[in-house]
Order: sequence, then structure tokens, then C-alpha cells
Amino acid sequence: MYQSYPPLSPRETLPTMYDLPSEDPEEPGLPDEFHLLQPELLRQTFLPPEHEGEDVFAASDLNLYYDPRHPQWYKRPDWFGVLGVSRLYDQRDLRLSYVIWQEGIAPLVVVELLSPGTEKEDLGRSLRDASQPPNKWTVYEQILRIPYYFVFNRYTDELRAFGLVQGIYQPLLPEGPGIWLEKAQLGLGLWRGEYQGIDRLWLRWYDEQHSWILTPAEREAQRAEREKSRAEQEKSRAEQEKSRAEQEKSRAEQEAQRAEREKSRADRLAAKLRELGLDPDEA
Repeated sequence: MYQSYPPLSPRETLPTMYDLPSEDPEEPGLPDEFHLLQPELLRQTFLPPEHEGEDVFAASDLNLYYDPRHPQWYKRPDWFGVLGVSRLYDQRDLRLSYVIWQEGIAPLVVVELLSPGTEKEDLGRSLRDASQPPNKWTVYEQILRIPYYFVFNRYTDELRAFGLVQGIYQPLLPEGPGIWLEKAQLGLGLWRGEYQGIDRLWLRWYDEQHSWILTPAEREAQRAEREKSRAEQEKSRAEQEKSRAEQEKSRAEQEAQRAEREKSRADRLAAKLRELGLDPDEA
């Protein structure tokens, strides 16, 4: 039987998943809602124009196994994208993990979302014994050699980008909306807008024209808006055609009335000529 608790004051600060231990001592807690929404927005807008949808794989919170000498070692990126790999494993199955020595292709880009307790690990500041798995930074930079690494702090809205330069991660400065990834023909930047009912700064992909890539819902809304606009234009054209037809009908009726008046006038004139003994057909 569950114990009931008195209601909390609205101003009382509640503990977060980072403050409470997990039943699993090696698992600090499940992702919070931002860690669910942000990767989904990245996945929905990661649409490299030169790659078919089935030739791109993107995942979040999926085990990434990186060392065949230590097959149990893995990292779990908040989000990563791979080019040249089928979305489905062996063209038929959803992946349970991403095993680098089976896939043969490392991710092009990794995104980590900073949270309390992960900053040192994500930025390579945590030290490990040689017998322990290396930190994320070391794995991404030195083992997998992932070309682009992004770290976003949603509490400060700070986006940090790193690129491999001679095998070492170097900071990348934004150009335009963000950082351009030439191989993907996409850029990643910070977009202010509403997603899933939440208005804030989000990480989002953009195209060569610096236009933000639309989500499926936005594409559908845009398509519906175009259909609505097209229907309104068709309705306007139909109304114009109807108005034009009514004007033509009115002109025809006016012409018929004018002709009738002319005929009546001619008939009256003919009658007067006959009264005068003249044949109107010979006049």
C-alpha cells in the first residue's frame, strides 16, 4: 500500500533526477523531457539533400560500442548522425545498438546536451584509470575520430562546436546561423521558436539558403496552407467567372431589350406609313 504525502508548497523546490539516486547504481536516472524533445527535433530535421532517407541513420540515447578489444565498453550519445549507413540494420531490422566494428562507418556528428554531473565527461575533463573506459571526448576524438562534436547547455543556451583538425578537436566559430557541415550539406544552429508547445532556443538543422529544415508536422501544415490558399484562389476564380457570366448575361439581356425596342419602333413607323397610304417595304 502506497503512503500518502501532504501537498507541497507551490514555492517548494522539488528534487530532480540528478538529485535522487537510481535503483541501478550505474544509472543516474532517465532522460528528462528536454533530452527527449531536442534529439527528436534534430532527427526530424537531419535531412542531408544528397542522401536518400534510407541512407542516413540518426539515433539518440542508443549504446554506441566503439572498441572490439573491449566489446562491453560503450558510450550513449544524446544524439548522433551517420551518413552512408542504412536506417535499418541489414536493411530490415531496427537497431538495438550501434556497433562500430559491424557497421564500419563512424558517426559524422555527435551532439551532447549538458546536464548536471556530465559536463566533465562531455568536455573531456574527467580522468580515468587506464583499465577503465575512456571519457566521451577521448572516444569521439581519438578512437572514432568523429568530425563534428557539439555540446549544448540548455541552462545558459550556450552552444559549443568542435571540429577535428589534424586529429585534435578545435573550437569552431559560427558562420551565419551556426556551423556548416560540408559533407552533409547542412548547418546546425540555434533556432528560437515553438516545438511541441515549448518556446525556447532549440538546436536545429538548416539548409544552404540558411532556411531551417521543416519537421514533418511543419511540412504538413505548410502543405495544408498551400492547399487552403489554392482552394481560396480557385474559389476566387470561380466567383470571378460567375460574375463575368452574369455580366455577359446582363449584356445579352440589354441587347435583347434594345433589339426589342428597335423592332417596336420600326413596327410603329411602318404602321404610320400604312396610315398615310405608303408601303413601308418600298420606302
